[in-house]
Amino acid sequence: MEYEISPLGDLAVLLSFGNEINEKTNRQIQLFISKLEREKIKGIVEWVPAYTTLMIYYQPEMLAYESLKAELDRVSRSPGQSLPDSPLVYEIPVCYGGDWGQDLAYVADYHGLDEQEVISLHANREYLIYMMGFMPGFPYLGGLPEKLAVPRLERPRQNVKCGAVGIGGSQTGIYPVDVPSGWRIIGTTPVTLFSPEKEEPFLFSSGHYIKFVPINEEQFLHIKQMGEAYRVTRYEKR
Repeated sequence: MEYEISPLGDLAVLLSFGNEINEKTNRQIQLFISKLEREKIKGIVEWVPAYTTLMIYYQPEMLAYESLKAELDRVSRSPGQSLPDSPLVYEIPVCYGGDWGQDLAYVADYHGLDEQEVISLHANREYLIYMMGFMPGFPYLGGLPEKLAVPRLERPRQNVKCGAVGIGGSQTGIYPVDVPSGWRIIGTTPVTLFSPEKEEPFLFSSGHYIKFVPINEEQFLHIKQMGEAYRVTRYEKR
C-alpha cells in the first residue's frame, strides 16, 4: 500500500494516498484504518480520514516520530488486501420540495427539469461517504449526478434546520444540526444524524454509503413522531 507521510506539528502526521478522489482511493484509506484498528499501536490516539488523506494523531512521549513511521510502514505491509467487513448502505428517508425543500423548484428550473425528475435523479442511488466533518455528523458524499450541480446561494441563509438535504456546487449532503448555509435545500429527513448523548453519537461513518428514499409529508411526520424508536434501514452493499 503506497502513501506519502509528512509531519503536522509534533502531534500528528498526514498520510497521502494520491490526488484522485474516487472509490479506489477511499477503499485504500479504509483498509489502512482497518489495519490500524487491528494492530492497536500504543501511542496512536486517533485518526481522521479525508478525501485522499488520513491524519493520525499520536503521543510523541510514547511514540517518537521515526518509530511511528516505522510502525505505519509495518502496518501497511501487514496481511490483508480487502476490508474485513462489507460497507453498509443506509437508506435515509427524505421529504422533497414544499416547505421541506424550498429550493427544489430552483434546481429543476436551473436544469430544465421538472421537480419529479430532480427527485428521481437525486434519490435511489448510492452515495459514498468519503469523510465526516465541517460539523458533527456531516457526511461528505460522492456521486451526485452532474446534471444536478447548482451554484450556491449568493447570500447564505442564517439558519438551516437539522435534517435539511442540500446541494452545493457538485456536492450533496445532510445537515445534522441547525447552521447557516448557502446550499440549495431540496428536502428534509426526519432522521437524527447526531446524538451527542450517545456513546456512538453519529449515525454513520466514512467508507459506507447513503441512499435517499423519497417519502411524503405524512410519512415524514410519522417517522419524526417515532423519534429514537425509528430504525434506519441498512444492509451490506452488493
